[in-house]
Amino acid sequence: MEILKVILLAIGLVGIAMAGLALNILVKKGGKFPNTHISGNKYLKQNGIYCAQTQDKIDQASAYKKVDFDHVVFAQDKKLGK
Repeated sequence: MEILKVILLAIGLVGIAMAGLALNILVKKGGKFPNTHISGNKYLKQNGIYCAQTQDKIDQASAYKKVDFDHVVFAQDKKLGK
């Protein structure tokens, strides 16, 4: 019976938190969820700091440009004299 009280209390607290977020969005002028992602921070953008996924995409794109795929020689072709 004690576990049921804890579960109901937890559900009640989560419900109150959700209602608070909903009211904050509805009452605020132009209310929407705040962008807390790194890409939403203009000061980090000015310093060239990106999230890990964006930085990885940038690095992979620059690495792909550095490889010259027209002159790739495979080890088997080298042994055969091709």
